[in-house]
Amino acid sequence: MVEAAEVYVYFNFRSPYCYLASKNMFRIFEQYHARMVWRPLGGWGGRSAPERAKKKMPIVRQDVRRHARRLGIPFNPPPITTDPTPAGAGSLLAESEGLLRPYIVEVMRKEWGEGKDIGDLEVLLEVGEEIGLPRGALSKAIESEANLQRLEDNWAEAQERGAFGVPTFIIGQDIFWGNDRIDFVCDHLRELGLRRL
Repeated sequence: MVEAAEVYVYFNFRSPYCYLASKNMFRIFEQYHARMVWRPLGGWGGRSAPERAKKKMPIVRQDVRRHARRLGIPFNPPPITTDPTPAGAGSLLAESEGLLRPYIVEVMRKEWGEGKDIGDLEVLLEVGEEIGLPRGALSKAIESEANLQRLEDNWAEAQERGAFGVPTFIIGQDIFWGNDRIDFVCDHLRELGLRRL
């Protein structure tokens, strides 16, 4: 039996590049013997500092719009004040319930496809209802101090390992930064002989 590679995924729901990655990163785990090690971040973890982000925003929006057009997906940015921390904390419950993929896809669709504020608890609870997460459990997970601490710990771990942005994929010592590096992740796994037949 082939031993699956661990692919660490550092992800911030507020990043438009994570939105783009959410549309095709799952093929890594469908096409290769690989196991996702989910590392969500909150707040500004993995993102440019607020002053720099403000300067970059017009160019980033142009860039993401081009990518979205090529992928055939909508791009409607959320309010600038959107806080990704609740979504990151909620993703930990989704992961434990085996619903991480639909959670990621639906949260990103609401945020970047429909322009919703995912810092709003009701938006996340609506996603939970759509994918089968109980409102009470999701609300508790979002407010959990332990989950909020995990988001901070994930960013500290990411930086220790050499990551400086999101999305970042790490396999052993190899770091792949950006939504457009998913093909390189797949190439690396293929070179390791982990392609599924």
